[in-house]
Amino acid sequence: MTYATTADIAVRLGRELTNQEEMQCSAMLEDAAAIIDAYNSEAEEANKKLVSVRMVVRSLGGGEDLGVPMGATQGSMSALGYSQSWTIGSGGSAGELYIGRMERKLLGIAGKIGSYSPTQELVPEVSNENG
Repeated sequence: MTYATTADIAVRLGRELTNQEEMQCSAMLEDAAAIIDAYNSEAEEANKKLVSVRMVVRSLGGGEDLGVPMGATQGSMSALGYSQSWTIGSGGSAGELYIGRMERKLLGIAGKIGSYSPTQELVPEVSNENG
């Protein structure tokens, strides 16, 4: 099951997909659907489609050959020293399917991912009823 199609990916990239890319996109769209459902299977269908497309396009590199990985938040280049350096944002890496900050908002899970301190005291609920 997928929430988007390879045609949706082609439209977002602004070009036709090769046969290899279509096969790859089909597999990635299935993976994206599983990841989305793991976060919130009750999210709106339109948002699931949008998140699927964003995840796959980001993984493919955005369709533009600018020499900069999609999702990079920082980068540097040098000339004669032949050096490049990129920092990938949202905790992902180039080519990996992941849900970014905006996608979490679209799926209705923003602010629900965090941490828990095992030293935090759990206070049981107390009833105010007498009797």
